[in-house]
Order: sequence, then structure tokens, then C-alpha cells
Amino acid sequence: MERFTDWRTWDEARAALTGTEVDVDALARAADAAQRWHGDQLRPTGAPYVEHLLEALEVLVRGPGVTDTAILSAALLHDAVEDTSATLTDVEAEFGAEVTELVDWVTKPPTTGQSRRDKRAAKTAYLRRLGQAPEKAILVKLADRASNVQTLDKMPLDFQRRYYAETITYIIPLATPHPWFQTWYANWQRHFAHLH
Repeated sequence: MERFTDWRTWDEARAALTGTEVDVDALARAADAAQRWHGDQLRPTGAPYVEHLLEALEVLVRGPGVTDTAILSAALLHDAVEDTSATLTDVEAEFGAEVTELVDWVTKPPTTGQSRRDKRAAKTAYLRRLGQAPEKAILVKLADRASNVQTLDKMPLDFQRRYYAETITYIIPLATPHPWFQTWYANWQRHFAHLH
């Protein structure tokens, strides 16, 4: 199973992207905003949050070869509204309507103050709704989840099992029209089949 963990900093990503068809200057703006909004936030593994955003970017570029600026910018910004104080209005002010729409599609609705059961129901509704998302938003979500699940074995076992089942049920079907993602997720599923 191919892993995407080479771009730990924007400087590493920029070096890899220089000379490609990707608009590096536009992505630099998105990377700067992501760093500004996420700040010193950490992932559950203890890694800087920005590493996850760069992994999603790396998946899209090195995997299916995406060069679309809106998709790649949204990959860097996909958790800003969900996990920071940034709003969709903030994203739109800096990156325009298309990037904002993509970020909006992949942003889970807030569940602060809800019971565990209601939070799970809201998450299930969000995952089901992704089936109606535009293809560009689906690509962002597929890259986001690929980053999250490529190192699933670093998480507690009960989380691994739950996240594996969720990925099989809701995310892998979204990969069907995208050959590179379909193959990657099939390999991932075999790699983590012991969680079934």
C-alpha cells in the first residue's frame, strides 16, 4: 500500500511541486492560510495538524495527478472551518466561491453539546450526503480520508475498527468512478483486512 508522508512542511511540498503544472503561488496562499488558522494544533497522533493537510495535497498530486487549483487549495483548507475559528465567509474572502463550496461539502456540521448518539447520527448523515457532492469535493474527501487511514494502525484498536467500517461503508463507494483511488483503497482494504 502506497503511503503519502513525504511532504511534512510547505517548503518540502513547494520543492516537489516546482516545475509541475500546479499553480504553486496559489497553493502557497492556501498553505499560509491553513498554517495561520490551524496554528499549533496537533493531530491525535501528536503530529502537527498541517502535516495531515499536506498529506491530502500529496495524495492528490502524486496519486491521481490532480492539478486543479481549486481542488488542491480545498485540500489544504478542508478542515479549517470544522477545526478552527475560520468560517466559510473567511475562506470565501480569501479564496473565492469555488474553493469555499468544496470546503463546505467536506465540513462536518458542528455537534457541540450533542449527545454521543446525536453526534454519530449527524456524522452518518454527513457521510451519506457526500454521495451527492460534486466530483471535485469527492476528490478532496477521498484524499482527506486516504491521509487519515494510511496510518490507521497508529490509533487505538477500537477506533481502528470503527474507522475501517466507516471507510468501507461510506468512502470506498465514492472512489468507484476514480480509478486511481479505487485501486488505492482496494489495496488499503486488503492491508487492514484484519479489522473486518
